[in-house]
Amino acid sequence: MFSRSLLRASTLLALYMTASAQNACNNSPSLCSRAYNNITHLGAHDSPFLRNQETSFSTSGNQYYNTTVQLDSGVRMLSAQVHKTNESGADAWHLCHSSCDLLDVGSLESWLSDIKTWMDANTNDVVTVLVVNSDDASAAEIGAQFSASGIDKLAYTPPSTTTTPQTWPTLDNLISNNTRLMAFVASLNESSAQYPYLMDEFVYMFENDFENVNPNNYSCNPSRPSSVAGSASAALESNRMFVMNHFLYETQLFGIQSPNETYANVTNAQTGIGSMGESVTNCTGVYGKPPTFVMVDFFNVGPAMASVDAANSVTGATGRKSVSTAPLTQGSAGTGGVGKQSSSMFAVVVAVVVAIAFGA
Repeated sequence: MFSRSLLRASTLLALYMTASAQNACNNSPSLCSRAYNNITHLGAHDSPFLRNQETSFSTSGNQYYNTTVQLDSGVRMLSAQVHKTNESGADAWHLCHSSCDLLDVGSLESWLSDIKTWMDANTNDVVTVLVVNSDDASAAEIGAQFSASGIDKLAYTPPSTTTTPQTWPTLDNLISNNTRLMAFVASLNESSAQYPYLMDEFVYMFENDFENVNPNNYSCNPSRPSSVAGSASAALESNRMFVMNHFLYETQLFGIQSPNETYANVTNAQTGIGSMGESVTNCTGVYGKPPTFVMVDFFNVGPAMASVDAANSVTGATGRKSVSTAPLTQGSAGTGGVGKQSSSMFAVVVAVVVAIAFGA
């Protein structure tokens, strides 16, 4: 009798978690009806560049956990630098941190394939990819990598490649149309009729400064593109989406800058000098709404997601998997680290399951 009750309770729990995830968009039912540009998306700055055992804890690494773990944990914007190597053809375009001699993590196609694998298994999620076009690849060269990975089949195509739309689709619209990938490139010299889904970042977005070495120096003022630089009012009137860069560098020998992990627990926190939470609040005051994207290093530390949930008024997120909020050490693995699903209702459901199992 106990075994049957426990099996029934376990089945109910599984059904609850599945239903919750299916009714949520980007981990929350409350986000489904909201326009893409009226949501704050947590972004992993330099997503594929890791500081863990895989890279011998390279000081060039911006994240502890890989892109799949980032997505499992709720990150919904992924950026990466693309550089041209000495290889020929499509194989020439690799994800490298500043230089392929410094940190080369493989081809753009391979990374996009990993993202597509995750998206195929998580069909109620909209993911944004920002390709930093470091060596001026053409739309055709980048588009070929998207096509080879198969992720282009999920890509959204904007109504115009030269002007910012007044309104963007809701997450529900993007999900129901299976156009769940938003692909931006910083930047493209030309558009391509063959790859119309590749959106030039600075047509649709503006950014604040990204080269901060002092936690007191974060600013909400636009830095890029040049047409709105220095003018918050011009950025607001342009209807572009705000990418709030919120990560800190430290200066090493010979003036080399690397991601500052020592201060990341404050940088990504909700309160404190130079904290992400306070910067989101400040910029919300400037623009009348929270940033559309917040880009961070070491996303799990802080944790950065707490400030994004607050900006979105999200409570009880569902479908996420937990990851350690502590920095990695030399003795940590850092490639996985994913644990149980997180939800404010999870503990309540577990309690109900136990009651059913023991009360039957």
